[in-house]
Amino acid sequence: MLYAIIAEDVTNSLEKRLSARPDHIARLQLLVDAGRIVIAGPHPAVDSEDPGTNGFTGSLIVAEFYSLDAAKEWADADPYIKAGVYKNVIVKPFKKVFP
Repeated sequence: MLYAIIAEDVTNSLEKRLSARPDHIARLQLLVDAGRIVIAGPHPAVDSEDPGTNGFTGSLIVAEFYSLDAAKEWADADPYIKAGVYKNVIVKPFKKVFP
C-alpha cells in the first residue's frame, strides 16, 4: 500500500538539510531502485524552484510500504530526523487516484 510521509522542518533548517542530504538521498534512492517511490521532494520556503538561502519548510514522500507501521519505522529512521531538520512527521495511508 502507498503511504504519505509529510514532514515539517524546524525554522532555519537549510544548513542541517545540506549536511544530512547525501544520506537522505541515498536512502530514498534505495526505494527508487526498488520501484517503491511515487513522488518525493521538499517544499520550498518561497514560490521558486530554487529557494536559495530561504531554504525549505518540509518534505513530502509518497512510497509503497508493507504496512503503516513499516512506513512509520522507515520515516523515523530518516537522516533528516537524526540531523534535527524535521520537527514534525505525519505518516498516513495514501490512495493514488491520478494519474
